[in-house]
Amino acid sequence: MNGTVYLVGAGPGAPDLLTLRAARLLERADIVFYDALVPQEILVLASKAEKIEVGKRSGRHSTAQHFINKRLADAARKHRVVVRLKGGDPMLFGRAHEELSYLREHQIRFEIVPGITAALAASAELGVALTRRGAARSVTFVTPRVGKGERESSWLRAVLHADTAAIYMGAGEAGEISRALIAAGKPASTPVAIIENASLPNARRGFGILAHLEEIAKKSTGGPALILLGENYRDSAIIDQWPGVQPSSLPTARATPTGRARSGSSR
Repeated sequence: MNGTVYLVGAGPGAPDLLTLRAARLLERADIVFYDALVPQEILVLASKAEKIEVGKRSGRHSTAQHFINKRLADAARKHRVVVRLKGGDPMLFGRAHEELSYLREHQIRFEIVPGITAALAASAELGVALTRRGAARSVTFVTPRVGKGERESSWLRAVLHADTAAIYMGAGEAGEISRALIAAGKPASTPVAIIENASLPNARRGFGILAHLEEIAKKSTGGPALILLGENYRDSAIIDQWPGVQPSSLPTARATPTGRARSGSSR
């Protein structure tokens, strides 16, 4: 009898943000296929399991998706509990559709265990809500990343029509993103933030305006980063981090380190 494949969200990185269900599954797992960004502190929970890295990171060698699909199905024919551990939430920019389609086609049971996605961790890191009553009523999660042979992304239209935008996997294309948005009519003075390593002790925050997004992105240290964009980031929750800056103005590019001790502050 086949086992079950569990698509599990590892969350944004901090081990204590893993859900209880995810932790219990890792403890029971016979085999774990994990993404490159999943920290060792989470993997140690799978103490009895065989662990296989199948991560995908931009610009680096990665495991082909069709090979991951097959390995999941093959593992389910040998093991009772197969965990596919994905950074963030498995159903958001995690290629879950390809894996679930393959498992359905081969009649392999599966379950999905949600995780905290990067936009929520970044929002908590800043202490600034993604929405605001009467001002920011819509949020979009987008990525400009397009794989070979895939149709063109509609990220630009989505960002233009949302009050708040969370742009995944875009820090390396910050210049192109900034120029495309401004050319499409987004004000160059729109506030932006880049949060790197959200939820981790080495998290960093970069703030400024859309016109300077590329400059802000260059200050990152290479960790996974998320771009947040919208008028929500023009208020005192961010502005008061620069001594002497008035809320009516907005600083340009600056990056500051942050830690877990400050991540829950709400000024």
